[in-house]
Amino acid sequence: MQSSAPRRAATEARKAQIASATIAVLARRGYAETTFEAICEQAGLSSKRLISYHFSSKDQLFEAVVRQVVEDAAAFMRPALDAASGARAQLEAFIRANIAFIAAHPEHVRAVQQIAFNQVPVGDEEQDAAVARLAALFAEGQRAGAFREFDGVLMGTTLRASIDGVADRLVKGLDPDRCADELVEIFDRATRA
Repeated sequence: MQSSAPRRAATEARKAQIASATIAVLARRGYAETTFEAICEQAGLSSKRLISYHFSSKDQLFEAVVRQVVEDAAAFMRPALDAASGARAQLEAFIRANIAFIAAHPEHVRAVQQIAFNQVPVGDEEQDAAVARLAALFAEGQRAGAFREFDGVLMGTTLRASIDGVADRLVKGLDPDRCADELVEIFDRATRA
């Protein structure tokens, strides 16, 4: 009999495999053609029952996709954020690492865009958490005198919207370094003390 820890690990690995395959299918085929059959083909699964065993609905699967994209972005960005010291450096690292992630992972961007464009109700918690983390960074910078007084939630929402707004252009070939330079300059000017 398999112990519960290895079984949980196997279940999580299968869910990650399915989420990764769904990202690829969404990015390449679009929302309308992202069927359990297409996901099975992409993942090398023998039956679509393997998907429905782990996800009770397509919406639940898409929630897992959004979570996977958020986790992948966080892991990609973490080294740059950990290396940055001080609020201004943290803000710059956040922008540059986020833009670099988008440029390096176009399938992730296309998959999330397909989910959003088709008004699947997922991802609000992740978006709220991202804005809350930015608001906390801004509040810390304001306390340290690195940033002027402003509404941190509004600034965080604006920064998140700016990055999301250039994602499609990055996927289509916009120079990520130039884009990051511009956004760093804009938000440095908007926030500096």
